[in-house]
Amino acid sequence: MKEILKNYSGILFLLIGITVGSFIGILAPQIVVYLKPLGDIFLNLLFVSVVPLVYFAVANSISSLEQQSRFGRILFTMSFTFLLFILISAVFTVAVVYLFPVNSVQGSVGEMLQPQKETSWNDRIVGFFTVGEFTELFSRRNMLALLIFSFLTGFSARKAGDAGKPFRIFIASGYEVMKELLMMIMKIAPVGLGAYFAYQVATLGPQLFGFYAKPLGLYYVAGIIYFFVFFSLYAFIANGQNGVRSFWKNAPLPTLTALSTCSSFATMPANLVAASKIGIPAAIANLVIPVGTTLHKNGSSMSSIIKIYVAFQIIGQDFFEPNNLLLALGITVFVSIVAGGIPNGGYVGEMLMISVYQLPQEAVPAVIILGTLVDPLATVLNAVGDVVAAMFVNRFVKV
Repeated sequence: MKEILKNYSGILFLLIGITVGSFIGILAPQIVVYLKPLGDIFLNLLFVSVVPLVYFAVANSISSLEQQSRFGRILFTMSFTFLLFILISAVFTVAVVYLFPVNSVQGSVGEMLQPQKETSWNDRIVGFFTVGEFTELFSRRNMLALLIFSFLTGFSARKAGDAGKPFRIFIASGYEVMKELLMMIMKIAPVGLGAYFAYQVATLGPQLFGFYAKPLGLYYVAGIIYFFVFFSLYAFIANGQNGVRSFWKNAPLPTLTALSTCSSFATMPANLVAASKIGIPAAIANLVIPVGTTLHKNGSSMSSIIKIYVAFQIIGQDFFEPNNLLLALGITVFVSIVAGGIPNGGYVGEMLMISVYQLPQEAVPAVIILGTLVDPLATVLNAVGDVVAAMFVNRFVKV
C-alpha cells in the first residue's frame, strides 16, 4: 500500500485539488475570482517553461539520431499516424451523428465575436511557418514556427559533425534542465489546477444546458467512447495487452492535466513523463509529442465534424450529401493539423467552414460557443492522443 501511495501520490493530490476546486466552483462561485490568479500563475509558469522544452526536446531528438534513414522513417511514420488517427476520429463522428441525429437545433444563439483584423492569405501562410524576429519564436503563439526552427537546428547540429558536438551536448543538457524545471513546477499542480478548475466550473457550468444540450451530449458520449475504445485499440496494436495495460496505467496524469487546463500545450510535460514510464524511447517521444501537440488533434477532429453538422442543422440542409461529407473531412484535416499551429486556430477553421459551405453568418456564434463547451474533452483527446500516437510510431520504428 505504501508503494502504491508513493507511485500514485501525484495523481491523488491532483484529483483532490480538482475535486475541491469543483465543489468551490459549484457551492461558492463568488470566490473563484480570488482563486483564479493562483491558476493563472501556475499556467504562466508552465507555459514559459514548456516553450524552451519544446525547442530542446525536438532539436535534441533530431541531432542525437545516429542514422539519417532512421529519422526519415520516424518522420514518415509519425505523419502517417497523425493523419490516420485524425481521419478515423472524423469518420467515427460522422457515423455517430448519422446513427443518432440531432433534430432540435434551430436558430442561433449568442453574439458574434468581434471580427479579427483582415489579412491576406499570403501573409497568413508566411505567419503559419515563420516569424519576423528571433525573439518571437519563443512564444506559445508561434508554436509551428518554433517546431520548424527546432527541426532545422537539429539538422544543422547533425550536419556540423565534430564541430557541432559541443552544441549537441548543450542541447541535450538544456533538455535535461528544462525537464527538471517542469517537474518542480508540477509540484504545485494540485493547487494551481484546482483553482483553475473552480473558475471553469463556475463560469462554464450554467451553459451546459438548453440549446447546446443535445449536440454537446452527443460529443461527450462519442468522445468518451473514442477515448476508451480507440485509444485501447491503438495501444494494443502498438504492444499487445502489455501496451494497453501500460498506457492506461500512465494515462491518468496527462488526462487530468488536460481536463483541468484545457491546454494540450500545458499537458506536454505530463505526456513526456507518461511516455518515459511506458518505455517509449526518448528519440521518438521527444519528437512525436511536441510535434503532436501542435499538429495532431483527435478531439479537434471530432468537434469539427460536430460543429459542421450543427451548422447544417441550423440552416436545414443535408449534411450527409457526399460532397458535403468530403468537404467536411477536408476541413477537419485542415483544422486538426494546420490550424493547430495558429492562434485561435479553431476560429480560423470555423470561418473556413462558413466560407467553403457558403453558410449564413448566423451559424457562426453557435459553432463558436459549441467549440468552447466541448473544449475540455477535446483537449483530453488531443493531448492524450499524442502519447498513444508515440506508442504507435514506436511499434513500427525501433530506435
